[in-house]
Amino acid sequence: MEDYHSALTNHVPGFITGPGQTDYLFVGVIVFLIVMILVVGNLYFQLHAVPERIAHHTNKVQMEIVAVLALISLFTHNHLYWILGLLLAFIRFPDFATPLYSIARSLARLAGRNPAELEDEAPVAADHPEPVRAPAPEPVAEAPVARAPAKTLHEEGI
Repeated sequence: MEDYHSALTNHVPGFITGPGQTDYLFVGVIVFLIVMILVVGNLYFQLHAVPERIAHHTNKVQMEIVAVLALISLFTHNHLYWILGLLLAFIRFPDFATPLYSIARSLARLAGRNPAELEDEAPVAADHPEPVRAPAPEPVAEAPVARAPAKTLHEEGI
């Protein structure tokens, strides 16, 4: 390998390397970019999980809908789904089941049944009998035939 004259290389900045030497600036930039890609990707995924975290304390169906919307927005890059999931996570749906169960227990008490029996009973599906098929009617051989009118109103010019 040929040595260069010192007058040619004295004014060169330190990040420029000679032939066959390791470029530390390049290695540092590559490591920095890889770390930044991982950090930004992590922040991106954390941001997409915000609606799911908010909806975590709601009912199960609402949380699943929010999770599906967040997942769709993640794969399609359509931010409308993420915004809908975020808005749905902030909305608290009222509890309709508790008052309905209370009404059912009260009606059971009024009817003289024990409400505990109602919880033990499983709903029974109604047995649907096979439909009864009637025999096909016999064709009528001597059916009267109506005559067609001789002329219609349109043909008469009315």
